[in-house]
Amino acid sequence: MKNKAVIVASPNGSEAGDEENAEDPTLRPFRFSARNASSKYDFVKVKVWLGENADHYYVLSRFLLSRMLTVTKIPNHVAIKIALELKKLLVDNSLLDVSQSDLEANLFKLMERRGYGEEYINRYKMMTRFHHQRVPLVILVCGTACTGKSTIATQLAQRLNLPNVLQTDMVYELLRTSTDAPLASTPVWEREFSSSEDLIKEFCRECRIVRKGLAGDMKKAMKDGKPIIIEGIHLDPSIYLMDDENKASVNVQLKVEEAKAASEPSADNSTGQVKTEGSDDRKLDSEIRGLSIENTRSKEAECCHQLHEGGTVKEEKVDGNPPVNKERSGAEPIIVPIVLKMAEFDHEALLEEWIPTRTFSDNSVMKDKEKLIKNLKTIQDYLCSFESQGLSIVNISATTFPQTLDWLHGYLLQCIEQGISSVSAFKQQDES
Repeated sequence: MKNKAVIVASPNGSEAGDEENAEDPTLRPFRFSARNASSKYDFVKVKVWLGENADHYYVLSRFLLSRMLTVTKIPNHVAIKIALELKKLLVDNSLLDVSQSDLEANLFKLMERRGYGEEYINRYKMMTRFHHQRVPLVILVCGTACTGKSTIATQLAQRLNLPNVLQTDMVYELLRTSTDAPLASTPVWEREFSSSEDLIKEFCRECRIVRKGLAGDMKKAMKDGKPIIIEGIHLDPSIYLMDDENKASVNVQLKVEEAKAASEPSADNSTGQVKTEGSDDRKLDSEIRGLSIENTRSKEAECCHQLHEGGTVKEEKVDGNPPVNKERSGAEPIIVPIVLKMAEFDHEALLEEWIPTRTFSDNSVMKDKEKLIKNLKTIQDYLCSFESQGLSIVNISATTFPQTLDWLHGYLLQCIEQGISSVSAFKQQDES
């Protein structure tokens, strides 16, 4: 089979001879294998101009366009064909400079021609608004061991074109080995407890510590409007279902009161004990913030620092808005917690195969499979108890996994659409 060749013509339009090509290597034909997945249209740049005055442009990418189409639930192989057809249409008609509206008009016609009409076009427009408005999106994939959390998170990230996926297991180990966080080397489900309540209490305590470790990434997602997927067992839905504004105001009040108590001299020993505990908590928080992406001090901590130095909080509010009002001025984050659940028989079968592969630490006093499975079931029942508060419980099965993944894809698109609608309504109220 002969290899295809692309010959670049000289600027004056004359054809180069074989002898000249042999002497000048820059004029030799560029050869590539016929098996190469690239197209000759990839060597032609198409500029897409943005704005009313066409002040800015970007170069059209078939890869990025196909990824955007897969978000609308168009199959990947069809999305690649549509992107190639669009590039071919523009290049063959010498449309190397097009506006964004003209590009989308041609794209929508190609989508309709292949049977992906109004429903998919509306999804494309919705996701375009989502990226332009930079609405924060946090997807929480909760569940116990062997429920498919990592697989689901990876597949959803690929389908929704989300690059950031965090695992709570890595955060747990990082906090345990690099800080003074009170975290044990043995997982909570491998320990013995006198009752199920004690197990859940310890589980929630560790989840709160892991939440502090995720504070830097969560703050970056909220500030920059970058979507993020967090998966792992150390996710307590009750922490993320709380009202963020109320929680922020409560934290400010508690820290101000703590700063006042620390600045006032006290004669009794109880106050001194409170000071010690507060200093330990602040030390742990500072160590955790040092491991986060953004090592910056929050507005609440600055207010407390001013109180320690004898200043007032009002002086901080003169130059800017209060922290709570500043958060309200931005887009409300879209937080979607999902709990994965598996049938009891299938889950026990997977756990019996998974438990022997784990290496138990020397201080692990419980190696009974039945007790381990019982602890994991207790945690799963606790996670599923939030279904009454609107939390989505997703049943995972090997036979229906593709259908479940497709349902999750559509469910997340609905959540994004509802979040964008609330942001638009909020902006209209703010303008009025």
